[in-house]
Amino acid sequence: MLEIFGSLPLWAIILVGIIVVVIAWKVIKFALKILLVLIVAFAIMMGLDILGVFDILQNLLPVLSNCPFC
Repeated sequence: MLEIFGSLPLWAIILVGIIVVVIAWKVIKFALKILLVLIVAFAIMMGLDILGVFDILQNLLPVLSNCPFC
């Protein structure tokens, strides 16, 4: 039987390698999902900025700060 690293059989090393590859793929897949969410969020923010929503909100702040009940 082929053995590598002394008493560890070859099938055990291959099994550990496959497990490491599967875990690495899951981590990469998760990171790509997070990246996609961030890209979509920034695209929405850019769209709102182009439409002038943030300017409207900033112009509302002085009006709201003069509220006598606040």
